Amino acid sequence: MELWLDERFKMDSIPEFETVFDRRIGVSSSSEDTLTVEDGIVKSGEQVVGGHVLIKDDLSQNHARSMIGSVEWLLVEFTDWSMIPIENLIAACEGPPTKIAAIITKTQQAHGAGFALQKGVDALVVRCDSMLIEEAMVVKSQRTEREHSLEEIHDHNSTNGLQTLTITSIENGDTAERYCIDMTRLLNHGEGLLLGSSASSLVLVHGETLDSEFVPPRPFRVNAGPPHAYVTMANGKTKYLAELNTGDQVLLTSTDGKQRNATIGRLKIEIRPMLILNWVDENDKEGCMFLQQAETVRVIGQDCQPLSVTELKKGDVILGWSQKGARHIGVSISSSVSER
Repeated sequence: MELWLDERFKMDSIPEFETVFDRRIGVSSSSEDTLTVEDGIVKSGEQVVGGHVLIKDDLSQNHARSMIGSVEWLLVEFTDWSMIPIENLIAACEGPPTKIAAIITKTQQAHGAGFALQKGVDALVVRCDSMLIEEAMVVKSQRTEREHSLEEIHDHNSTNGLQTLTITSIENGDTAERYCIDMTRLLNHGEGLLLGSSASSLVLVHGETLDSEFVPPRPFRVNAGPPHAYVTMANGKTKYLAELNTGDQVLLTSTDGKQRNATIGRLKIEIRPMLILNWVDENDKEGCMFLQQAETVRVIGQDCQPLSVTELKKGDVILGWSQKGARHIGVSISSSVSER
């Protein structure tokens, strides 16, 4: 995401921010990084690089939409700031190569525009206001970090898809401090978290999305196990459940291979009876996981259907993830580490 400075209105400069901007909008194009705006056209020198629309109603929003696909940049500003047009325009840009630059005038608008529809605009445009610039810089930094995390996840997925795990035994796990991870997103059928006692061999534990005879569903929750267990985070690393905090982002994984981030809204910790699931993966690598002995705790079978842990038996095949190497502080490494 880029950060632009709107210099069309005379204001005192702030020297400490002089180098933070990717482009500037001025009254004249003094360099290739300075754009001009006139009669709905955005230019770099004599070259047209985009269109400019003042959105004040549905008619002007539709005019902005009509430009998508025919311009490189769409510069939008508002008579009365609204997130809905921003979201509509971002959605319309999903296929075409047009990028959106949004003029913001208040600090709270920076995060809204920067993360609308989980994607955000391609540039935030600010006037020379120190608080506004600082907030836009924070959003730009967060976007950069998020984009790097998504790249790591993509690399992780490209070589490490879901695979099958074969149950070798199910044992009594005594009692443990069981962590429920409650997220600020609703889970879909077939979706859950990758968890395990070893960071290199994880089982896909289904969210509590299914109806039960005795308890209502909790479609925002995964019953995740005891504090020593690992969970896969949004950046592709792993953490112990005991290290998690409200606001952390975990990685939701679906049976169709899709993954997405989810923010932890609450951790619910209680002492509960446990079962130990032991398995071998497709390469005969052993793994295990402690899960609460409860009908509502489910893993996912080879047919992509949820299976209650209380109904599992030796020889059942479930879905999970494994890697040949090991991990250090949650990061994949090539060194050999023995975990048992």
